[in-house]
Amino acid sequence: MINRRDFLLCVAGVSALAGCQTSEEGGQSANPAAERVINAGPVSAYASDGVYSRYRDSGFFVVREGQKLFVLSATCTHKKCKLVAESDRSFYCKCHGSTFDPEGKVTNGPAKRDLPGFATEVNEQGQLLVKVPGG
Repeated sequence: MINRRDFLLCVAGVSALAGCQTSEEGGQSANPAAERVINAGPVSAYASDGVYSRYRDSGFFVVREGQKLFVLSATCTHKKCKLVAESDRSFYCKCHGSTFDPEGKVTNGPAKRDLPGFATEVNEQGQLLVKVPGG
């Protein structure tokens, strides 16, 4: 008969293995079912420098800085509150006061982690596709 400690270790090991998927390159990848791809419209809609908040409720901001177009999470890394884009292109969390610079780096806590960026691609029709992680 297996004791409780060994049973829990076995369950933890099986759970860890079941939660992993291997990519074709041999590394781990996130569960693709948990990922959403959102069409954020034509890249031409983001021609001017600034923060575009249109997809905040979908979990991200689109940011244009010169020739650089990127996407940042709209969720604070402290307690997962929705962020607000400020006029100076920074981000503010109304829940606990964390602030982030226009590139997503923490400028004031309690948040300790920078905002994650999301993967993007532009399809053949010139649409910006954003890969938003699930969970």
